[in-house]
Amino acid sequence: MRHLIDIMDLSVSEIDEMIAVAKDIIAKPEEYCEKCKGKKLATLFFEPSTRTRLSFEAAMYELGGNVLGFSEAQSSSAAKGESVADTIRTVGAYADIIAMRHPKEGAPVVASAKSTVPVINAGDGGHNHPTQTLTDLLTISREKGRLDNMTVGLCGDLKFGRTVHSLITAMSRYQNVKFVLIAPEELRIPEYLKQEVLVKNNMDFVETTDLESAMPELDILYMTRVQRERFFNEQDYLRLKDSYILTPDKLNNAKADLAILHPLPRVNEISVAVDEDPRARYFEQVLNGKYIRMALILKLLAEAK
Repeated sequence: MRHLIDIMDLSVSEIDEMIAVAKDIIAKPEEYCEKCKGKKLATLFFEPSTRTRLSFEAAMYELGGNVLGFSEAQSSSAAKGESVADTIRTVGAYADIIAMRHPKEGAPVVASAKSTVPVINAGDGGHNHPTQTLTDLLTISREKGRLDNMTVGLCGDLKFGRTVHSLITAMSRYQNVKFVLIAPEELRIPEYLKQEVLVKNNMDFVETTDLESAMPELDILYMTRVQRERFFNEQDYLRLKDSYILTPDKLNNAKADLAILHPLPRVNEISVAVDEDPRARYFEQVLNGKYIRMALILKLLAEAK
């Protein structure tokens, strides 16, 4: 049984293959509209979500399949104390594939160990979010035509940002990628990630607190919000939440072909005035999430036969 828990569960060639399938879906959607006819996707979201949950559901519907599930823990038997393992075993009796989001790191690993159908990690705490990473990679590929030979700036909450952790890990396998890590001291990337991914793979990276000075060299700017739900101390959140706010004037020295990404939701870290800039690609990124999840569902269901 094949699952997707961590982006490293996929080889580079598998990622490239899924990106190619997603691009084919974009070009020829009519050829995919019944690929999952008779199949059911269960969306088990123990934590709030808009884009991830709805894009999974839209993906399955556009493949001709059906969807069941819940959008918050309180509407499931978890509210009665049911374990993740029991929930997964139960849902596996009704669905062909499961997409699961959970606030606790490692919960999807437990789920995959007990599941009789493929499990997709749709985000576990501050740990992993592999399908957002696939979305990001498809977006970068569509915008730049490549996933190598570029400078990627990651800005904001790099400590708790699971999307950042997964993207760094994924792109560390491509050639000549430089990371510019822009964060306040308190929200720098975790030391384990720096040592086990960046240093171990001899990646070119710099850490800075200054977004504007880094801007001219960036091919990709990946903005993130400071996540209130990951903080134990409200005062720390309030002090750090507005550390970086991207405004049109801060893009004056940016490359003409810069691509600005954001996993969303945003709070106020990107001014709405930036939305009119052609370099703002975060809403295109949202749409790409549906296409790459369609490709992923097809791959996991094919391997489950």
